[in-house]
This record gives sequence, C-alpha cells and structure tokens, in this order.
Amino acid sequence: MEKLAALIAMMVFLVAIAMPMAHCSIEGPEEVDEWFQKLPYAKEKVTKLHFFMHDKYAGNNNLTAVRVAQASVTAKSPSSFGLVFIMDDPLTQGLEPTSKELGRAQGLYALSSQSEMSLLMAMNLVFTSGEFNGSTLTIMGRNPAAPYREMTIIGGSGVFRLARGVALAQARFFNATNALIEYNVVVIHY
Repeated sequence: MEKLAALIAMMVFLVAIAMPMAHCSIEGPEEVDEWFQKLPYAKEKVTKLHFFMHDKYAGNNNLTAVRVAQASVTAKSPSSFGLVFIMDDPLTQGLEPTSKELGRAQGLYALSSQSEMSLLMAMNLVFTSGEFNGSTLTIMGRNPAAPYREMTIIGGSGVFRLARGVALAQARFFNATNALIEYNVVVIHY
C-alpha cells in the first residue's frame, strides 16, 4: 500500500512539474476568460487525425514505457493483472519510427482485467509540431485485446479546449519488446 501511495504522489508531482512546461497557445487567465466569454458564439469543428504510436516496453535501449508497479498477484495472473506502466511514446506521421514526429503520448496504462488481456489507458496526446503544436488531447478508456479498440477523448487544451470524441486504435505490430499502434482520432472542439 505504501508503494501505491508513493506512486500516486510521484505521479501528482510529475503532473505538477509538467504542466508549466507544456506549450499552450493561450497562457494567461485573462485570455482564457475572454475565450469562454466568446464560447456561446463559437462554432464546433470536427478534426480527424491519423498517426502511429511507438511503444517500446522491454529491452535495454531507448525504452519509451517502463514498468512502475505490479500487484502481488501479477506474476500468477494469466492476464498480468495489476501491472502498471508509465509511457512517453513518440507519435509519428508514418509507420517508421524515423518518420516525422508529431508529438508524444504521455501517461500510464495498467493491465486491469483478471480474466483477459485488457488495459486501462490514461494518456495525454501532446502535439509538438504542426498546426496543433502546444495543444493536447486527453484519452481515457478500456483497451482490450481486439482488432480495433475505441477509447474516449475526455478533454483537451490549446486548439482542443473542451474537446470530446473518440480514438480508434489498431495494433499494426506487436511482440515481446515493442508495439506499433495506428490511431484514427475524431475530435469535436471549438
């Protein structure tokens, strides 16, 4: 229990540190207040995004996801129930890891089912280039072992303030050390 409390405290601390580092197109309270005053007159937009996430979780070099916790039952569980990873995965325009980087997927995933391979995903898509540079999308949802997985976009920042939508994920490649996940995202924002 102490390890879990320490993990949660560390996550809160890291979020508090990272928030001022995130680039945002609107930074001050006056600008945010002005944005909300104009909101009743704003028109909703639909944006579609397509990119690839490169998750390297095992091996010795260039890890983008690391194991940070596991339950006492994890080793005996057929679904690795209780295993938790923190990630900072590159998001790229193409399949290859060397293709143009659009941003990072930062957050955590945990194996959350006792009976099947299924993840709880909690991550921010942090865009670091292009027209969405400095903006984020927040995804929260269940990620089961299935051909396609639908997860919820629960918010965003910058260009994606008050965002909502869906993120469809499809594993393009998966082995014992890394995974390549294709994302098709549809987001409604102002």
